[in-house]
Amino acid sequence: MKGPWPIVALLAIGPLSWQCHGTRPPIRTPDNMAYLYGQEASSIDLRARVYNGTSDHGTIYFKLRTRDLLYKSEGDGAPFRARVDLRYEAFADRDMKQLLDSMSTFVKDSSEDPRQDKELIGSMEMQRNDRRTFFLKITATDLNRGASTALLLNVDRSGERVRNDFLPMRMDNGLPLFDDHLAGPDTIRIRCEQYAGWTLYGAYYDQDMRLPAPVFATQPPPTIDRAPDSTFTMQVDADGTFLLPYGERGFIHLRPDTAHEAGYTLFMLGPGYPYVAAGTDMVRPLRYITSLQEYDRISTAKEPRKAVEEFWLDAAGDRERARQAIGAYYERVENANRYFTSVVEGWRTDRGLVHIIFGTPTAIYRNPKGERWTYGEENNLMSLTFDFERRDEPFSDNDMVLHRDPTLKGAWYRNVESWRNGRVLQN
Repeated sequence: MKGPWPIVALLAIGPLSWQCHGTRPPIRTPDNMAYLYGQEASSIDLRARVYNGTSDHGTIYFKLRTRDLLYKSEGDGAPFRARVDLRYEAFADRDMKQLLDSMSTFVKDSSEDPRQDKELIGSMEMQRNDRRTFFLKITATDLNRGASTALLLNVDRSGERVRNDFLPMRMDNGLPLFDDHLAGPDTIRIRCEQYAGWTLYGAYYDQDMRLPAPVFATQPPPTIDRAPDSTFTMQVDADGTFLLPYGERGFIHLRPDTAHEAGYTLFMLGPGYPYVAAGTDMVRPLRYITSLQEYDRISTAKEPRKAVEEFWLDAAGDRERARQAIGAYYERVENANRYFTSVVEGWRTDRGLVHIIFGTPTAIYRNPKGERWTYGEENNLMSLTFDFERRDEPFSDNDMVLHRDPTLKGAWYRNVESWRNGRVLQN
């Protein structure tokens, strides 16, 4: 478990070195996208978001952590330097087969102490293209050690979905936030220059949807109740910003037009999110591998962390094996929060469920409707396949539902039993 980031000074990137490219083949095959959720993805903690300051202009904001980068010195008292190639590629669709354009920038940082943990925040202006809706692959490569990570972003300048028209910012320094999932209560400043002087229509939702069923179950997935618990209005200032207070739980959906559902959503997922930092955070994900009686006993214990540790110790048989199982299980919970969070925490989604129990797929294929995950060799009768369909809803573009299959029952119980014995299986 990584735990929360320490409070450190922010380092905003100054002038950037540019290397612009026209249309060309992608730097790696776009077919198998398992690298998006695997170990490679976590080697560098890259965060990014797109902001449409105007209807035809967009900016990519990005953030890196210096703790993930290798700093080298030429000796004789010279400072330590990190070098990162940051590249974006714009694709016409989620399958990433038609490349529209690309651009890269060279990020440099120097430090007298390479052990410092700082945030490197910068921006890239996107080149114009004729597509109003497209998909960005953003790749960061540490040139000093050859490690890289990538993420995908949906960009919409069509005017039909306005999520990219809003930019949340930190109150203390005005720098952008890179997640719409927050730990409240607090107040946030939001920038939306296209709506300067407008009145926005807000709705608050307080929902606690049930956990997803096992991968073989026939019951329907949890649904989102679109009836808000309360409504309000927000006035955007003349400079295109406004302050929005928010609570500890639920989510807020802001719309510039009541005739359409499209808007911008902020999610409040509790003080610990996205990390497993407290004993209570460790309890709920255990429901996937415990019986109802076991879960009730652990969740009602006076000391939740101690009850969780006793469960894993009984499962593993010795402390070292239990320690390894705990680390692996909750690392998957945190990774699920990072990659699959939508209206609820990532570990509570269908993709999060599969990721926790089965691990990172051998292959992931995307199309406009969703994703297919394969464990094992493709076209092998012993391999496992999971199909996820994108759910069309106004709050998140990261919401997918699993097509459950009764034939997966044996694989499910085999992996659950492995966890219950303190053994970590990949599939």
